[in-house]
Amino acid sequence: MEDIIPPLEQDVPMEAMPELTVQEELEMRVRTIRLLSDLSGAPLQPTDVDIAQANQLAHQMISNPSMRPDYSKYPNESIAFLAGMVAQSNCSLVDELSEYKNYVVTKLVGEIENSTSAKDRIAALRLLGDVDGVDAFKRRTETTVVIKPIEEVEKELSSVLEALSVRVISQSTTPVAPTTQEDSSADA
Repeated sequence: MEDIIPPLEQDVPMEAMPELTVQEELEMRVRTIRLLSDLSGAPLQPTDVDIAQANQLAHQMISNPSMRPDYSKYPNESIAFLAGMVAQSNCSLVDELSEYKNYVVTKLVGEIENSTSAKDRIAALRLLGDVDGVDAFKRRTETTVVIKPIEEVEKELSSVLEALSVRVISQSTTPVAPTTQEDSSADA
C-alpha cells in the first residue's frame, strides 16, 4: 500500500489557532501524546527523571500561575505524568479563584485522609468547614416577616403611642449671665 501525503503550503500563518491557557495547552498536548502512543503501540512509561521533571514543573507553575512553560523542552512521559498529577488533584494551573478554591479543598481533603495525628485532622477539617460553600460552622440567623393588615398595625402603633408618657421640661426664659472667678474676685 502506498502512503498518500497531501501537498502542504509553505509559510501559511496559523491565525485560526486560538490562544490557549496553560491548562488547555497541557490537555491538548496530552491528548496528542496519548493518541500517538496508542497508534504506535508504545506505552508511556515515565522514569524517575520524568517524574522529577513533572514535579518540578508543577511546583513552578503553582508558585507562578502566570508562567507559560515551554512543554516542548520536556519528554512526552514528563508531560503525560504532569497532566496526570493535575487531573488527580483536580486543579487547574491558572489564576482563576474558583480553581484555587478547588485546589485548596482537594489538598485539605488529602490532609484529612492522610494525616496521622488527630490534631492535624481536626485542624484540616476546621479549615475545610470554613470554606465558602461548605459553611459547616457558619452561624445563621433567621428573620420571620409577618404581614399584617393595616388596621392591625395602626391599632398596635396607637397603643404604643398612648403608653408613652411625654414629659415637658420647662426652661426659664430669662438668660442668666455666667459668673467666672475674675468676676467673683472683682466683687470682693
